Amino acid sequence: MDLGLRGKVALVPAASQGLGKAVALAFAREGARLAICSRRLDAIESTAEEARRLGAEVLALAADLTRAEDIANLVQRTVDQFGGIDILITNAGGPPAGRFDDFDDAAWQAGYELTLLSAIRLIRAALPSMRQRGGGVVITMTSSSIKQPISNLILSNVFRAGVAALAKTLADELAPDNIRVNNVVPGRIATERIVQLDQANAARLGVDVETVRQSMLAQIPLRRYGEPEEFADAVVFLASERASYITGATLQVDGGMIRSLW
Repeated sequence: MDLGLRGKVALVPAASQGLGKAVALAFAREGARLAICSRRLDAIESTAEEARRLGAEVLALAADLTRAEDIANLVQRTVDQFGGIDILITNAGGPPAGRFDDFDDAAWQAGYELTLLSAIRLIRAALPSMRQRGGGVVITMTSSSIKQPISNLILSNVFRAGVAALAKTLADELAPDNIRVNNVVPGRIATERIVQLDQANAARLGVDVETVRQSMLAQIPLRRYGEPEEFADAVVFLASERASYITGATLQVDGGMIRSLW
């Protein structure tokens, strides 16, 4: 199936590893032109080289998504390089694991800036280009915690829920500009982040990591963790012309783990 993404410009932040990297490479396979970033230039260049081997034209930059000036530079460099932005993925590394008593005001502020404010700033910066081009797509990457809070991840639970609310609100506000906004929710996807979270939970509970993993698997109807490529395929579909009548939606890629009806 031709998804109609060849030549489209996709901005995928935090793409040096995990879900961000998988999404960037999925766009590369579809022939999109890519702008990608991470905090370290050497790390993002590795992803860029993989995407170039797939035939993609790539702009790779170092950017700290907690810094407004870095986001502004990322978006402006993308517009300068490619002439505009068609697709924006909001993505950033997750805040640290922990419970309510573990975090002071500074930790809450840092979680807000990384997870919610970065999405706000990215969207705000990309909108002028999308409006000038007559439309676009925004996809927010969040977490299953927006529907079913995850133990020991209170910062993520709170701020990712805010990202989902932002996406749902903007789907209404931006529809007249022909800009679609959707949210994609990963469950337990086999990334470096999930390995770290399993280790953190094992340490908190005083058990080995495999015990935690088996407990998680028992909650997933498909009885396995997802692959990053499976998540990325869902994102690319939502960004494509084949999803042209889908906006304001939250798509779960979780093997059936989330039990809520909505």
